[in-house]
Formats: sequence, structure tokens, C-alpha cells
Amino acid sequence: MPPPPPADSAPSALEGSHRFPCPNCGADYRFDPDAGALICDHCGQREDLRGGPWAGSALQEQDFRAALAEQLPEAEMEVTRVSACPNCAAQVEFDPDTHASECPFCATPVVTGTGSNRHIKPKGVLPFAVTERAAHKAMTDWLGGLWFAPGGLREYARKGRRMQGIYVPYWTYDAQTRSRYSGQRGTVYYVTETYRQDGKTRTRQVPKVRWTAVSGRVQRFFDDVLVLASKGLPKRYTEALEPWDLSQLEPYQPQYLAGFRAEAYTVDLETGFAKAGQRMDRAIERDVRFDIGGDRQRIAGIDTQVSDVTFKHILLPVWMAAYKYRGKTYRFVINGQSGRVQGERPYSAVKIAAAALAAAVVIAAIAYFAGQQ
Repeated sequence: MPPPPPADSAPSALEGSHRFPCPNCGADYRFDPDAGALICDHCGQREDLRGGPWAGSALQEQDFRAALAEQLPEAEMEVTRVSACPNCAAQVEFDPDTHASECPFCATPVVTGTGSNRHIKPKGVLPFAVTERAAHKAMTDWLGGLWFAPGGLREYARKGRRMQGIYVPYWTYDAQTRSRYSGQRGTVYYVTETYRQDGKTRTRQVPKVRWTAVSGRVQRFFDDVLVLASKGLPKRYTEALEPWDLSQLEPYQPQYLAGFRAEAYTVDLETGFAKAGQRMDRAIERDVRFDIGGDRQRIAGIDTQVSDVTFKHILLPVWMAAYKYRGKTYRFVINGQSGRVQGERPYSAVKIAAAALAAAVVIAAIAYFAGQQ
């Protein structure tokens, strides 16, 4: 077996911060979404991550209160080398040999520093299921289906550089909630009214609402309330990538990151729980309205007790591309599990002007022929 190729003097943008040498030839493994395994591109060696020496432990929840009190075991913490983008504030891990690269979120040049980030280790990872080639095709197809999108951008993206696979940090929260509420139940009834119209006496049914004071209790267990722990992507992008099938989460193993990058979380655990609480409140309000019943509901107040809060730090797969086209940066993100595409909506002023001109011509033609009749 010939020796592995020498490492590039300037590591590529897709090199991850986690490297695992092939035991056969010494070249770096990469995680292959198609195979669901570690693959050595040099000699073809393959290692299954779900068995043998790579088998992970069970996926476990962590105690929220202990984490806030900084009482998690030291084994649950880690320190990684990260660099913050000066434009979008994303914090992305870099391998020790990388000194300059660009932000995968916004294509801003980044000089890597010597800063380190101490944080809670990931507990789960959703491995990439969509390959780079499939993600690239999904993006160009999405661009091709947009009205008034510049054709040059689609062609530029189709021929452009490789996409970047990023594991984006999220928090999940479990919690037991018990809520007491007070409000009113509305029952709709109808009364007959008499009125005059056009000199005639008519009747009509008019709806009225009879309100009754009510109170009660509801409870709900929340499982895996998902909160983005990154500030590198606009919220409208990440929410549009949902849903994620979290039943496919695997216990975290750094081997899944081979060949990819991972972003460090920038939304802390407590802030994330506050955002999760907003989603819980909306669900509890729906439960209360259902419990009140009737035709209409008024809620005077809800008092919720939250207990047994646990959390997980997990990593979800996203393919990213950032292209600078005619002085403007366009960002596209693809769900690495489902292939769903979101991005900045590009418009072509030339296409819009042409469409407006064509519409004006059609209207003028219709008006001309209508005037001849």
C-alpha cells in the first residue's frame, strides 16, 4: 500500500477539527452519509460507528439545575479551539494547523486565533444523511424554481466551490409542567331580531355569547423541546429547516464529525431554557383552551409549576453555502437529514423589468383590440 498523500500546507475549508487516522494506511477518515460509516478515501478502509470499538454509550439527559449551579461532572465538560467571525459572531471549531479560513455562515475571511471555549459536551448527534452532492443539487434546483431569480447566480452556484458541512448546536429540554388556570367559557346562542328593509319587515338570527366563569388544572410533560444554540444563522432560516426527526439521534461520538466542522454554542443553557419556556407556554395555553371547552374561551390567568427539568446539548447537520455575487452575499442552508433548502431570496432586476414590460404590452394589446370592437 503506497503512503497516504501529504497534507496540504493550507488546510481546506472543509477540514474538521476532529481527525481519526485510518489504521490501515494512516490517512484521515471521513464520515460518509451514504454509508453511515467512517471511510478512508485513500485505501477504502471502512469502520461502522454503531459497533465494534466505535460503539457509543446510551443517549442520556442531564440535570438542568446542576448545570446552572456549575455542578456537572468534569467529564461532561470540554475545551475546544474556536474562532469568532467578526461579521456574524458564529464560533466555529478549527483544527490546530489552520491559521486562516473563512466563515462558513457568511463567507467573511477569518484569521484563527488561540482562543479556547470551555463548554458542555454534546450528548447527541444527528449524523449527516444527505451527501454534499445531493445538497448541492437540492440548492441549485431550489434556485431554479424561484421566480425572478438571477440565472447567473444559479449557474455560479452550480459551478461554485464545495459546500461546507456544519454541525449546528441545539439544546433540547424535557420538563414536567402543572398549570392552574382561571377564565371564562363562552357558549354561543342565537336570538331572533326583527328589522325593516325595502319597506318590508324581516327577521334574522343574531349570535350572542353567554360567558361562565371556570377554573381548572392541566398538566403536560414536554419531551425534547428544541432550541437553536447558535447566533450564526438567522432564525428564519433555522426554523424553516424543521422538522428534525430526533428519534434518529445517536449518542455523541466525535467520529461523526470527521470531515465536518462543528459550531460552538453561543446561546447559553439558561437563555435557551427561557426560549423553550415560550414554546411551552404556547402549548399550555392551547391545552387550557381545550380544557375550558365551549365555543369560545377567555383566559384570565395561568400559573405554571415546572419540575424535573433535564437537557441535552446536541448537534444537528446543516450543509451551507455562502456566495458573493455581484457585490452581494447570498447564504443557503440545507437540512443535512431531509435535504430541505432555505436561503436568501435573490431577485433579478432585469427579469422583473422584463416581466413588467411584457405585462404592459399585453394590457396595451388587450385595450387596443377592445377599442376596435
